[in-house]
Amino acid sequence: MSFTLSPSKRPNLGNIRSSPSDPVRNIDWILMLATAGVAVVGLFAIFSSSRPLLLQKGLDPFAYTQRQVIFLIAGAFVMAAVMAVDYGDIKERSGALYLGTILALLAVLLIGTGPPGSGANAWFDIGPILVQPSEFAKVTVLVLVAGYLAEERSGDLSYHRFVTGLLLVGVPVGLVLLQPDFGTASVLIALAMGILLVAGANVRYIFFMSVLASATVAALYAADLVKDYQVKRIFAFVNQNSNDKSIEGLIQQVKWSKRAIATGGIFGKGFLKGRITNGHYVPIQWTDFVFSAIAEQFGLIGTILLLLLYAFMLFRIWRVARLARDDFGLYLCTGVMTMIVWHVFENMGMTMGIMPVTGIPLPLVSYGGSSTVAFLAMIGLVQNVHMRRMR
Repeated sequence: MSFTLSPSKRPNLGNIRSSPSDPVRNIDWILMLATAGVAVVGLFAIFSSSRPLLLQKGLDPFAYTQRQVIFLIAGAFVMAAVMAVDYGDIKERSGALYLGTILALLAVLLIGTGPPGSGANAWFDIGPILVQPSEFAKVTVLVLVAGYLAEERSGDLSYHRFVTGLLLVGVPVGLVLLQPDFGTASVLIALAMGILLVAGANVRYIFFMSVLASATVAALYAADLVKDYQVKRIFAFVNQNSNDKSIEGLIQQVKWSKRAIATGGIFGKGFLKGRITNGHYVPIQWTDFVFSAIAEQFGLIGTILLLLLYAFMLFRIWRVARLARDDFGLYLCTGVMTMIVWHVFENMGMTMGIMPVTGIPLPLVSYGGSSTVAFLAMIGLVQNVHMRRMR
């Protein structure tokens, strides 16, 4: 004899197993591990490059490393928050986020601070930390432009929508150039180019955009709105063998960086055994020139492993882009890919003397709170697209 309960009388056991479309079940853990791997490399590089100066000053050799850990934890919370909200809802709030960014970029021009003697205004000095609004502009501009271009229904990107998208990028780019921060401005331009190309923009439009960007920089220089230290960076790049005393510091920084990379050889000098890194020949090496510390200590093998980690991150992001449920998700992933590629290329290029020094950090490796949090927020956007890829 068997007994059965009617559906109305069966006990409610809840969902023992969640649905395959449950966002939590669709986190790309491989991308997460690759991101964590890059961040760990960064911690070792920051410790080894900042340790000599801190010891010389009688300070805690782990000071910058501990602060970077705090930045990573803060970034992890931001990434989790971004992942928790459907990226479609983030799109609905993109206008407010963009407006907040514009106001922050205006405010930093008025009350911001910068490197001593540079005359630049790029950070808000908030007690023990410096907040750089232009780093977060990369995220908010990405969301707004991707959302706007995703509304195109005709298949090919219309000229009107192209120009409007260009203006949406142009406003923050102009404000960043006034700081002046040519590095971040170049990232925003690269971001726009990447999304516009995938969105179907005519190549002639992209050429027009490039000419316009160059003309803007030329106009700023002609109007004497470009700070003296920015001009010296370009002059030092073009004249790397110059004896001009006014650019000697910039030339020596790149020269010692190239020596550190070259002397690393295939296997490197070993962790904490780099003569140039230990001698503190490269100023503030743990920020924009951290790649030279990695190359000296871990050699060609170490740099290839780092590049493979980045390549694996990019592959996973590309995969998420292909799985995206809509154009908005596709454009978000495209923008993140473009920014990571440009950051890695420009940062490593300037440490080797083949690109001008622009202050662009190496993603999740260079020391810096604003940059670290911003990049983890971008990874959160990619994860968001992957988690909600099922229609």
